[in-house]
Amino acid sequence: MTVLAPAPRPAETPSRLGQVRNWLTNPKYGPVIVTAVLLVGMLVAGAFRYRGFTNPQVIANLFIDNAYLLVLAVGMTFVILTGGIDLSVGAVLAMSTMITASLLQSGWSPGVIIPLVLVLTSFLGLLVGLMIHYFQIQPFIATLAAMFLARGLCYVISNTTISIVDPVFVALAQTRIPILPRLSITPSVIIAIFVVAAAVFVLHYTRLGRTVYAIGGSEQSGVLMGLPVARTKVLVYVISGFCSGLAGVLYSFYTLSGYALTAIGTELDAIAAVVIGGTLLTGGYGFVLGSVLGVLVLGTIQTLITFDGNLTSWWTRIFIGALLLVFIILQKVLTARRV
Repeated sequence: MTVLAPAPRPAETPSRLGQVRNWLTNPKYGPVIVTAVLLVGMLVAGAFRYRGFTNPQVIANLFIDNAYLLVLAVGMTFVILTGGIDLSVGAVLAMSTMITASLLQSGWSPGVIIPLVLVLTSFLGLLVGLMIHYFQIQPFIATLAAMFLARGLCYVISNTTISIVDPVFVALAQTRIPILPRLSITPSVIIAIFVVAAAVFVLHYTRLGRTVYAIGGSEQSGVLMGLPVARTKVLVYVISGFCSGLAGVLYSFYTLSGYALTAIGTELDAIAAVVIGGTLLTGGYGFVLGSVLGVLVLGTIQTLITFDGNLTSWWTRIFIGALLLVFIILQKVLTARRV
């Protein structure tokens, strides 16, 4: 008499609830999911509370008003992914607005000024990157020095507001690109979207992107794997400098002026957007699209306060500070669970 062996049990698959829990507790995806849910919740709350909040142009204005910050956050994402920090981006943005406005006032062509600004700010990023890698200076100190340098140069150029009246520049700044009958965006939004798309491609489909993530995960392991760690550490600050210069040009489109005190504290907005968007301050985890969500969260907070009408603009800083604190704690909790 033969005894039949019991049929093997099918492999157990995690429940849907378990899968959701795994995603939420994953330091790579958890903060991004929380940010996305937070953004949707804020938009829904605004739609129920304030009349006119559901106007599509209100959402479009989130991108129009924050196009420069989107570009700034892209550069900051590259830096923070490697475990670094860049405190100079706000001052470099201001410097690029001052250079742009002063050269336009002197009669230079925008077609010459914009590439020149991008080259200068990229070169400053190169100097910062070289200081950090080859002289082993902490990113906090190196970028703080660059911040003082850039802000000081703003005052050397002028300590008063420089208005931009160049007809070509003004025409570009005031151009509206229709999307729907009552919905339009500006060229700055198109440029910001292009920068975001390029950054996504670089980080996820090129060797440079893989090296950026590897440095943030473990720089020593990256060296042992033969990755170009030194070149990449320098290059991320060049990218940040380029993005800061481009953000300055977009800010000039937005304000049609240059002013030495422009963008004070904007570096903190960029850092907050990147961290709220799910990029770990220690590096190795994060997405550019998460940083985009972070920028939109900051913009939505400002929009809600504007619609309310009873709160001062300082409440924006209070809410952003509280959110940043929450997300830093969330990062620590999620990474501790993985250890």
